[in-house]
Amino acid sequence: MDIYEKINELYDRRREIELGGGDERIEKQHEKGKLTARERIDLLLDEGSFVELNPFVTHRTQDFGMDKLKGPGDGVVTGYGKVNGRPVYLFSQDFTVFGGALGEMHAMKIANVMDMAAKNGAPFIGLNDSGGARIQEGVVSLDGYGEIFYRNAIYSGVMPQISVILGPCAGGAVYSPAITDFVFMTDETSQMFITGPKVIETVTGEKISSEDLGGSKVHNAISGNAHFRAATEEDVLRDVRRLLSYLPQNNNEMPPRIEADSEKDDRPDLADIVPFETIRPYDVRKVIDQVVDADSFMEVQSEFAKNIVVGLARIKGEVVGLVCNQPKVMAGGLDIDSSDKAARFIRFCDSFNIPIITFEDVTGFFPGIKQEHGGIIRHGAKILYAYSEATVPKMTVILRKAFGGAYVALNSKSIGADIVYAWPNAEIAVMGPEGAANVIFSREIANSDNPEATRAAKIEEYKNKFANPYVAASHGMVDDVIDPRETRIKLIQALEMMRNKKEERPAKKHGNIPL
Repeated sequence: MDIYEKINELYDRRREIELGGGDERIEKQHEKGKLTARERIDLLLDEGSFVELNPFVTHRTQDFGMDKLKGPGDGVVTGYGKVNGRPVYLFSQDFTVFGGALGEMHAMKIANVMDMAAKNGAPFIGLNDSGGARIQEGVVSLDGYGEIFYRNAIYSGVMPQISVILGPCAGGAVYSPAITDFVFMTDETSQMFITGPKVIETVTGEKISSEDLGGSKVHNAISGNAHFRAATEEDVLRDVRRLLSYLPQNNNEMPPRIEADSEKDDRPDLADIVPFETIRPYDVRKVIDQVVDADSFMEVQSEFAKNIVVGLARIKGEVVGLVCNQPKVMAGGLDIDSSDKAARFIRFCDSFNIPIITFEDVTGFFPGIKQEHGGIIRHGAKILYAYSEATVPKMTVILRKAFGGAYVALNSKSIGADIVYAWPNAEIAVMGPEGAANVIFSREIANSDNPEATRAAKIEEYKNKFANPYVAASHGMVDDVIDPRETRIKLIQALEMMRNKKEERPAKKHGNIPL
């Protein structure tokens, strides 16, 4: 046998590995509306950029007939490539081989490529399509999950980690995506749950479908476990590529800046978007669209906790994170879910050097027995903690209302805001004028010959004294009261001024956020 025969043998082995579970299983995967592991990699990465690692790895199990099964690649494809010309590392589980189930060597391949991503400072992406732990391998498959969870945790905040759920993800398998920064799902074909419908029916008697239990709509709108969803795998993978365009490669780099289009920076329409009357709702996304570069806003968790809007955008080509009250939902008040949503996004931005801009129009923390008993104190404190902890440039624009503890929590000067602007119609106070007047002047109103007229007069008196931006500005809590039409200009100036910001925190192992 000469060298060329050996080379031919190499290519024959590679073709066998690339075929995965074989033509029949690939056809079944396609019938479900799902792509194969390698087709997904080809869609995600720049053409021709994928380099595979450990393709010849196979399982070592001899029990339960496993000694007679080959399992090409042990059910997962790992390697590295490029997205928009920048390196990324990834794994893609192969459902055609052992149903993508995770065993000892399968986990080893994923752990190896995660370590490489960390050493080389590049994002890590997991394309998940797995039946869970490989039962035939017993406890070593569970140990394999532990190896992955450990790396998810210690590399959190080191390089961006993205999970894409493209099939079933059950049991212990769901905890790895839960630790990563962003989770993407496809409609109809992806699910996440700890215990499946059959187990739930056996234990509790409740009947539910896999989709209703853990489908993309559930996790994007109800549980908040996922951040994005799309109709097809092609759409999801395109969205992953878009998200990566906003992110630095690692925590030692700045987000990628692009050459900005020659847009006019004064925005005359801003003066008309926010109603002057504080009780009238509006869509804060209209404010966002007027401030950021055209078509640059990528909203995160758009279906969950809709009373707050968060996402990534560009202003004059520079990436920013936006945290915005949404007055058309719950009057923009903060509740348990919106507190969690905002705090986690703030901490992500801070981890990866993304400046944070807050558009504030908040009535306060949402009242109610359910919220109090559900722990609104603990959850609301997460926002305070996240803003206080963050050392990236932090800017706040008070659009209209800023009342009570929510004013303090939403990046006020007292918890570390670098710049706070207020529009001239802003009301900054301990509580709304109506409620304040009822408390402060309760006796005068009750003893008045015309209580309603007295109440109206006292409300106006409180507004004139406190519910305006100039009192806060006189105390230095607002840096400037600005013309709404100049909001984009002011933020561009602030971003440029703080581009080299450095701020240290006391040395410690880590803080103890109120989880």
